[in-house]
Amino acid sequence: MGLDMFLLRKTYVKNWELMSPEEKHTITITGPAASWIQESRISEVVEEVAYWRKFNALHNWFVNRCQNGVDDCRDAYVGREVLEELVQLLTDVLNDPDSARERFPPQSGFFFGSTEIDDWYWSDVRETRDLIEKLLKETPRSDYYYHSSW
Repeated sequence: MGLDMFLLRKTYVKNWELMSPEEKHTITITGPAASWIQESRISEVVEEVAYWRKFNALHNWFVNRCQNGVDDCRDAYVGREVLEELVQLLTDVLNDPDSARERFPPQSGFFFGSTEIDDWYWSDVRETRDLIEKLLKETPRSDYYYHSSW
């Protein structure tokens, strides 16, 4: 039990008749799923590009920034500009640790983990900033969604 958090990347890959061969995507399904997933019907690929466990400060930020303050465990759209904003916020907090409690505060909740700003907190902040920066460089044409469960 506890707070599990995911960042999903959805990439549109539908092939249309009007597309040139160079523009078309190739997707191959193997194994048991190949008997029911038809490659010609695939229009989107969903990847779990990030997973966090009990990083309640980040959860609090996503809930307030992308879910209008409603923590309901649904997928919430996260625009690229929002991810860029997150990278900037995490960088700013790393550069000014005294601002962490005000600018990127931990949140208490049912099995949400520690609300201390300790080594675990700073490790999560650094790793998240680095991961999001990397994701933003990987592809310009994907949509991102935040999902949590607890």
